[in-house]
Amino acid sequence: MAGLPDLYLMRHGQTVWNAEGRLQGRMDSPLTALGRAQARRQAQLVQGISATRHASTAGRAVETARIVYAGQAFGQDERLHEIDIGEFTGRAWAELCAAHPEVTAGGWLDWYDRAPGGELFAGVEARARAFLHELTGPALIVTHGITLRMLRLIAMDLPLSRLGEMPVMQGALHVVSNGQHRMVL
Repeated sequence: MAGLPDLYLMRHGQTVWNAEGRLQGRMDSPLTALGRAQARRQAQLVQGISATRHASTAGRAVETARIVYAGQAFGQDERLHEIDIGEFTGRAWAELCAAHPEVTAGGWLDWYDRAPGGELFAGVEARARAFLHELTGPALIVTHGITLRMLRLIAMDLPLSRLGEMPVMQGALHVVSNGQHRMVL
């Protein structure tokens, strides 16, 4: 997407369900001690960056944003929420693979587009594009793994087939500027 301002993207800190190998989608679980430490690290990484501040409306993203933004106001936007994984929400990954091998076969992210009752990548892409289209300057954004990948994909003008190539780390800062990505640890 040409002409986008600089993006400073962060995934929420580790949650209880992340640590348990459970899939969250639109559900929520609180940050772990490690997750709060990851958010404190991100707060250090964004110090001095002049940008609007945004977060997903999910509790784990809001909790992370409160730590990262250190009491500064930030907007919450539903369009930054994680992909809805329908009937797979709350399930353990290992259990899901055993119960639904036909859905979890293929590329490591392909199953998101086959989750019964879930949102497709096209839905995430539409809301991410709408969010990015409204930005008027540099933006700090606390979001989720799939949504963060999609925001980067759009900002870097890459095809959906490249989504699985996008590394995402909790506790890191993903910077996209002039169509180029760099990760700051």
